[in-house]
This record gives sequence, structure tokens and C-alpha cells, in this order.
Amino acid sequence: MKKISPIQIIVLQLAVIIYTFETVAAKFASGYPFLSWGFILCYGIQIGVLGIYAVVWQQVIKRVELSVAYANRAFAIFWSMLWAVLFFKETVTLRNLLGVGIIFAGIMVVNTDDGE
Repeated sequence: MKKISPIQIIVLQLAVIIYTFETVAAKFASGYPFLSWGFILCYGIQIGVLGIYAVVWQQVIKRVELSVAYANRAFAIFWSMLWAVLFFKETVTLRNLLGVGIIFAGIMVVNTDDGE
């Protein structure tokens, strides 16, 4: 297994960030009545974000080992938590932070594995 470069990690995280914006659009859509203009707009944004993510993700998995890419995708929990706080004023608990810390530690183990 080759070590992942910092640039690959950044691109991978950008793909994950794009993916997590889909959940933001979904949450905003849930605030509108079904099939209202607001719902349709948010739903359209959600579909557009998923389309962009699909293209970016395909490019990522061309260049990064699949096991590493999917391990890094787990960091979506962090980004989703950040968006929940920034956009929806939700609170983060110590358990949430501990969980993200454990996920981050696991991702670091996968990213720095040198095949030993």
C-alpha cells in the first residue's frame, strides 16, 4: 500500500465536503412543505450536489486506493457535525467529539500505513 500524499488527502476531503453539503440541502428541504417551490429548489440543489460529488469521487478513486478513499470518507461525520452547528445551530456533545476523534485516529492509521 502506497502512502497517501497531502494533496490527495486535501482532494479527498474536498470530495467528502461536497458530499456532506447534500445533507445540508436535504435538511433545508425538510423545512418546506412537500412539493413547494422551496422544497423543489432544495431538492434540486441536493441532486446537483450529488452529481458533482459523483464526478469528483470517480476522479478520486482513480488516484487513491479504494480502501484508503473509503476510510477517509468516514470523516463526513465531522463535516456533517460542523454544518449542523454552523447552519442549524445544533449542539455538539463531548460524546460527539470523542467519536470524531476516534474516527480521525482510525483515518490517520489508514493514511500512514506503510505496509509493514
